[in-house]
Amino acid sequence: MEATTNGIHRVAMLGNHLPRQCGIATFTTDLSDALAAVDPALDCFVLAMNDVGHRHAYPPRVRFEIAENDPASYRRAADFLNVNTVDIVCVQHEYGIFGGKAGSHVLSLLRELRMPIVTTLHTILGTPDPWQRLAMNELVAISDRVVVMSQHGATLLQEVHGVSPEKIDVIPHGIPTIPRDPTSKDKLGVEGKSVILTFGLLSPDKGIEHVIDAMPAILARHPDAIYIVLGATHPHVKERHGETYRLSLEARARRLGVDASMIFHDRFVSQSELAEFLSAADIYITPYLKQEQITSGTLAYAVGSGKAVISTPYIYARELLADGRGILVPVKDGPAIAREINALLDHDDRRQALCDRAFAEGRRMVWPAVAASYLQSFERARTERTARLRTAFQAKPLARRPAELPAVGLSHLQLMTDDTGLFQHAVFSVPRRGDGYCVDDNARGLLLMAQLEDVGTDDRATVNALASRYISFLEHGFDRERGRFRNFMSFSRRWLETSGSEDSHGRALWALGTVVGRGSHNGRQSLARHLFHAALPVVSSFTSPRAWAYAELGIDEYLRAYEGDSNVQAVQTVLAEKLLDLHQRASRRDFPWFEHSLTYANARLPQALLVAGARMEHEEMTATGLRSLEWLWSVQDEDGLFAPVGTNGFYVRGGTKAAFDQQPVEASSMVSALLTAHRLTHEDRWLERARRTFSWFLGQNRLQQSLYDASTGGCRDGLHEDRVNENQGAESTLSFLVALCEMRSSDRVLTLNPRAGREIAT
Repeated sequence: MEATTNGIHRVAMLGNHLPRQCGIATFTTDLSDALAAVDPALDCFVLAMNDVGHRHAYPPRVRFEIAENDPASYRRAADFLNVNTVDIVCVQHEYGIFGGKAGSHVLSLLRELRMPIVTTLHTILGTPDPWQRLAMNELVAISDRVVVMSQHGATLLQEVHGVSPEKIDVIPHGIPTIPRDPTSKDKLGVEGKSVILTFGLLSPDKGIEHVIDAMPAILARHPDAIYIVLGATHPHVKERHGETYRLSLEARARRLGVDASMIFHDRFVSQSELAEFLSAADIYITPYLKQEQITSGTLAYAVGSGKAVISTPYIYARELLADGRGILVPVKDGPAIAREINALLDHDDRRQALCDRAFAEGRRMVWPAVAASYLQSFERARTERTARLRTAFQAKPLARRPAELPAVGLSHLQLMTDDTGLFQHAVFSVPRRGDGYCVDDNARGLLLMAQLEDVGTDDRATVNALASRYISFLEHGFDRERGRFRNFMSFSRRWLETSGSEDSHGRALWALGTVVGRGSHNGRQSLARHLFHAALPVVSSFTSPRAWAYAELGIDEYLRAYEGDSNVQAVQTVLAEKLLDLHQRASRRDFPWFEHSLTYANARLPQALLVAGARMEHEEMTATGLRSLEWLWSVQDEDGLFAPVGTNGFYVRGGTKAAFDQQPVEASSMVSALLTAHRLTHEDRWLERARRTFSWFLGQNRLQQSLYDASTGGCRDGLHEDRVNENQGAESTLSFLVALCEMRSSDRVLTLNPRAGREIAT
């Protein structure tokens, strides 16, 4: 059979796919089936997104799997598509199915592709946050054509993201052909009942409780009515909250005395099962709470199967149910729901008129018609290729590709952590219990866990457990009367001092601010916020520049969530001005630095000025931070290898830089500062230097020996003149893991001006 796609022979779908349980998976599966049916000569296959912690038994159509939170997986997918002569890539986009901020990991895949891209948008927000806005702006710019399922969606794209209407195709949500089966009520055991139906994955935004509230009034007039709630709890909701929502609905039904007229089917149903339930339904209802929803597969199915539909007035419902195709009721209004359902059950002719109009609308939504529209969109994308996309594939040489990074492994960190907290030191890879614990390292551990929460991780259970343990250690270490953190604790759980160092206090503030600004666990965020405020006032009296810097970094993280907190901003100003003044007083032409020597964690000083200068819009601070970081780099760059200042003498002005012992904390600090400079300036040299610095961990150093131990997931304690230090303590391991996490995050391609919220694509 000759292809109907005029030269398009191979289409790759990117999205979720059954048996993964979600609406996007169902849509991708159905669209792929429909395309293959409309044009049997078309090779249509799928690249499936795997959600965290799950693997699925996919059918042969799925030829590539992408791990949600693994940036390298997206790059491998791009290579796979480019070498398989794919003609069109069709993306099913929903923010939540791709990793990174606002699903931005997918952009690194799409940027590499040489073929046209057609993107279906399942969510378009009227008021996106800055990350969502930036991700969507980039996505629609990369895409050759954009598909939306409603006219309102097209309007939103134009008004919110400035997309040209010529680039947008409005194609309705596809629906299967659902036959009317007069025996369906008998098959389901509801013969003689007036069936009210809701189906789809359950989550608290579905509003089902308001239909339950309507049931007493419905049953008072129609005692034969029965309400069926069909669908499993959404997997992500179940993972975080269990069956709390479903149980609350069941309890509500019992409390109102309507439990005998309700049926819960707790499962993800097949299409044939769904057809039976839809055929049996007299009234279908979507009482959703989110009014910005621009599409709903369940509503499309109900309208297309010719059901009398009642819905709250979310965007998609207003459009699909217009012109008498359905009835709209206010959000959270049980009495209105009861009134409209009773009216339809009272008047069969009115209900039938709704059914007829809905069924007529559904004819243009059946999958064969929708698939044909997609093929037309694909052809437009192919013929309207813009000049910015390559017509011939060119493989990227090594110099133009990000280095492959190790996975973030937490096995050694788990080994180093007991019920109390994180051990300081190790003998080789074995925890050294006799040296006990410290706030310093537990703060570093908490910082890493907050970063992993922010960028996404496949090991959420471990991250949650470790984060709670580390913040618990900090909470126990805080002396509320003094407003100070203790630092060292013996293995017997005795604090060894009344107050810890200023530096350890600053690191604790840094970790707590990061939990507030980046974490996703409400309990930890609340505790972190409380401790942060209690521990912040004393830092203004500190004399340690590194304590100022650590606290400044923590303040910057905190202000991601609470930018208007004037008390915190005041401390930010005090500390930043202290650092700037210190540099102005100490800097010399031959040694433009904050002090008369380079010692430890040096890069944190210019990094603190950079983040403060950006947030405060203080150009002198930013410029000073960049100049001092540039000089620090020049001191530690030796013939293309990163060579940090050694601890055996450091580097005193007028003296000679100590070559050894080189410490992981120096490489980690430098990576972080260089990435900060890159985010602020968008100059590639800073990113290239960060990559070179990180390679120090992997053997690109004076001894050409790796400090990262792939067999344990730990990091060796340092580089001596003739060998590596084989011990794998907490500071070293966390220095490596934090640097690794930040390097992997640099693939996210999204940055923001932290004060103005201005979006920048890099």
